[in-house]
Amino acid sequence: MSDVRSSPPERRKKFFRTFFPALAFFLALFAAALFLTDPETFAESILDGISLWAVCVLPAAFPFLFLTALITALPPFAAFSRKISPLAEKLFRVSGAGAGAALLSSVSGYPVGAKLFLDLQSGGKIRKEETLRLACLVTTSGPPFLVGTVGAMMFQSAALGWVLLFSHLAGVWLVCFAMRFFAKPAPGAPPLPKPADPNLLYDSLWNAVVSVLCVGGFIALFTCFGEMLASLGLFRLLGGSVYAEGIVRGLLEMTTGCNVLCGDPAPLAAALSCALVTFGGLCVLCQEIAYLSRAGVPTLPFLGVKFLQALVAFAICYPLACLVL
Repeated sequence: MSDVRSSPPERRKKFFRTFFPALAFFLALFAAALFLTDPETFAESILDGISLWAVCVLPAAFPFLFLTALITALPPFAAFSRKISPLAEKLFRVSGAGAGAALLSSVSGYPVGAKLFLDLQSGGKIRKEETLRLACLVTTSGPPFLVGTVGAMMFQSAALGWVLLFSHLAGVWLVCFAMRFFAKPAPGAPPLPKPADPNLLYDSLWNAVVSVLCVGGFIALFTCFGEMLASLGLFRLLGGSVYAEGIVRGLLEMTTGCNVLCGDPAPLAAALSCALVTFGGLCVLCQEIAYLSRAGVPTLPFLGVKFLQALVAFAICYPLACLVL
């Protein structure tokens, strides 16, 4: 009887299927035990995260989540999508509906683009072969955060905010433009969209409420995780460097990371902030993947593209920031 052995790709898949759940289990167990060692301090960090969400995220994200869901379901959006479809195909090889969602995302910011992507995919407006390119195109921050919060409030420079926004969008769009050369030609138009739901107004509001509450939960959790890292002495081990702490905190929750980096308002700090916002950090990525995975977007390639977009945004932002700061 022959010895049937699995191929290397199958062994790798089996390893990842067992390793990551086990790692997540032990990390969650460790975090729960750590929380119990100082529940008062960590509960206060949860409140800090909720305050950050209520003041900086809720007022902007909630109306955009509702309005963009409503906009994309109404007939004028379909007409607009048909108008820009030829240009979208030439630049990014995505549908007009997807390009419209990317424009809305660039105005509204995280996590509106990922939610729009899922809505369009559920409505039959997205082709299967464009899912990864479009997912990387619609996941952007917007002017309220980059210009208003990071530029004007944190770095005390609205001009730098516009530099951050330009560099961020340029990094995202340039990488997605390059991806078009590796894309297969589209077989045709996207499938016909599903008819509009008669309960569109209520459904849009309900989805917006649930989505914005989930965003608040993610921000609160990752603010707490950052406090846990601080309690373990990680930032002391990093030598008290503003850049090191800003990067580590930003990889968890980008707003906190940018706030630390602005303690040294130099071009390098601004460029690193731009890279963190472009990548998103674990907090934003978890929000996005929660939507994108349901639409069939592969997680690891998506993370790889976001990392590349962050590098390009950093390279664009640094020389421009030197002219402003």
